[in-house]
Amino acid sequence: MTTLLTLLSSLLWWVLYSSIFALFFALIAYAVLRWTERSSVVFNRVYVACLLWNLIGIVLIVGVATGEGHLHPPYAPLLASGLLRFVLVLDMLIGTVLLWRLTPRVDASRIRPGSACMAVAAIMAISFGVATSLV
Repeated sequence: MTTLLTLLSSLLWWVLYSSIFALFFALIAYAVLRWTERSSVVFNRVYVACLLWNLIGIVLIVGVATGEGHLHPPYAPLLASGLLRFVLVLDMLIGTVLLWRLTPRVDASRIRPGSACMAVAAIMAISFGVATSLV
């Protein structure tokens, strides 16, 4: 029973943290997409794309951290890991594809892949800045 409750609690925290981060990422992506597309985009679709991206990204990063045994601070050895760098590049590609495929503009045409790349790059730059200041 304890294992079931632990698993359920972990799943709830996974979804909660993913949705909190997705809100911040969606605000950044929304601003970048409005700027690069020179048109308004649908915010709730940006949020859904960011939520799916975060759900997948957290699983990937926690999987790497578990595999390398860096689940507790200090995280500097984890940030220097080649496997984590590969997973982060894969994560950025996943984010770009999700934003590109799931986010329409208000005129119902899809955003450009370059705009999705720019939004993901801005999100990752801000995330790396925050993460390295905490380590």
